[in-house]
Amino acid sequence: QPPLSLYRALRAINPSPYMYFYDFGDHQVIGSSPEILVRQERTPQGQKITIRPLAGTRPRGATPEQDAANEAELLADPKERAEHLMLIDLARNDIGRITQTGTVKVTEAFAIERYSHVMHIVSNVDGLLREGMDAMDVFRATFPAGTLSGAPKIRAMEVIDELEPTRRGLYGGAVGYWSFAGDMDLAIAIRTGIVKREQLYVQAAAGIVADSVPEMEWRETEVKARAVLRAAEQVQEGLDG
Repeated sequence: QPPLSLYRALRAINPSPYMYFYDFGDHQVIGSSPEILVRQERTPQGQKITIRPLAGTRPRGATPEQDAANEAELLADPKERAEHLMLIDLARNDIGRITQTGTVKVTEAFAIERYSHVMHIVSNVDGLLREGMDAMDVFRATFPAGTLSGAPKIRAMEVIDELEPTRRGLYGGAVGYWSFAGDMDLAIAIRTGIVKREQLYVQAAAGIVADSVPEMEWRETEVKARAVLRAAEQVQEGLDG
């Protein structure tokens, strides 16, 4: 089955915190998302809510030296730092709507996570869920992710609706689970392909701010799409062989 072969190839090429294969009969969804939308888990202190903004991207280097240079350049880029800081603030605001006063904390800031084709700046924001709130309240407060919309979120969504020529569909949506115990773990549907009628559809995006350079943002979308496309090439080569 080519869709399942695509998942296997993607798992080998770009292992990520969230790997998924869904077969809906007339289409399949295959992904390797690096990014949490929101997580809810039981702890001794209460229900902990976590958002982990991922924004700021560079390609992986061909050598360890180039990789380290790309990391240093990414962390020193004022545009990338400003964009990421905005998204930390947005995550704090989203979590603050459903958590106990005084529990929202940035527990990690401006760390680097590496994947097969890209590296990202990531931070961690969490808080303790307020009494009387459940997983659906958490989902409503945090969806869509700030990294896939913008700030202020409502106005950013309006601009996206006005300017983007096609609907996003699943792209940027939520993939994961709710449990009967009250836990929840949702990823953002990025680095994802949809197979329908033997066609593969892949979407990728970059965040636009006032001082973005269009050519660099376009290049970022190409780099982000590369893992899924490379997995598809491997499957095609195997089928042709």
